Amino acid sequence: MAASLGAKQAMVSALCKRFSSDPAAFLSKAGEHDIKSLLSDILKSSTNKASADHHEEVTKWIEFSESFPVNTESSIDALNKLNEELVTKSVLLGNGVTPSEADIIVFSTIHSSVVGLSNTDRQKLPHLMRWFDYIQHKEEFGESFEKITLEKAVFAPPEPKIVAKSDEDPKTKKTADKSEADSNTKKSDKKGKVAGQANQESKKAPGKEPAEKDKEIDVSLLNIRVGLIRKAWKHPSADSLLVEEIDVGEAKLRQVVSGLAKYCSPDELTNRRVVLITNVKPGKLRDVMSEGLVLCASNEDHSVVEPLLPPEGAKIGEQVSFSGIDGKPEEVLNPKKKQLEKITPHLFTDEKGVATFKGVPFMTSGGPCVSSIPKASIK
Repeated sequence: MAASLGAKQAMVSALCKRFSSDPAAFLSKAGEHDIKSLLSDILKSSTNKASADHHEEVTKWIEFSESFPVNTESSIDALNKLNEELVTKSVLLGNGVTPSEADIIVFSTIHSSVVGLSNTDRQKLPHLMRWFDYIQHKEEFGESFEKITLEKAVFAPPEPKIVAKSDEDPKTKKTADKSEADSNTKKSDKKGKVAGQANQESKKAPGKEPAEKDKEIDVSLLNIRVGLIRKAWKHPSADSLLVEEIDVGEAKLRQVVSGLAKYCSPDELTNRRVVLITNVKPGKLRDVMSEGLVLCASNEDHSVVEPLLPPEGAKIGEQVSFSGIDGKPEEVLNPKKKQLEKITPHLFTDEKGVATFKGVPFMTSGGPCVSSIPKASIK
């Protein structure tokens, strides 16, 4: 087994706490028994019962742990396979966000190998590192395992396009303008045709204007994704704000500042699924960087506000879609165009609490996004 005796003992303590067992009775056996035997003994002393299917899945991860290689090159291959396993999962087993005994066992086994990885190698394992960071903060291992600090994503707006100034000599331009004027004079006999074309263009203009307005309020301009709040805390200098680290399936968690302190506690938001706009322009809110916007439903007098809730079947990071609306999101929304301000008046929940844009539901692979507040505005 790849895990050291110290790692094994930390694993035993964590498992005993989970199953309300006395760790003292099992710590002495850590050096003599394999993981399967230790877990079996702990479960026998516990009143917690699990299904046969659950036991079968846990056994699979025990076998993974017991066969995890000590050799560095081989261990990287095993970590790559684990990374692929975690592409669509928050945890190895459980109800979607709650770690199981399998997560504790595998974490304890691979910890020393992950700690030894270079930053370059860690960046090649985004899903594994996301899971690893979640487990190291979710489970209480005491000081048995060194915590790894993951770098947070830095989002920079695209560089503005620089339009080169014309190097054309003013005298040359003046001569060209005169030549063009002479040419227009010679073609004066075609004024009727030109006027006719102008009339046709003016007739088309009214049709273009509504189309441009429709484009301005097209929800497909927004990059709306399913996220999972891994961690939340109070803003250091604003009582009405909370700061969240949100997993949207990227290599690094996104930091978002939300005005939810009056309506939700950090504990209530931790491990909660949310819907967020990821292509708003990053910026600081009271000196704390925010890289997204969590969409929330609100009743008429704003006395009740809650984040929209994606279904459990939705995959972390997947894009929310709208039936019949197939546009491409902007890379970064332009605040000067007030795109978001023009779209949000058309976002609301219906009488059943389903989130919609002009009546079209926010859809994911697991179903629609919802709120407990019917006929609510969404911002």
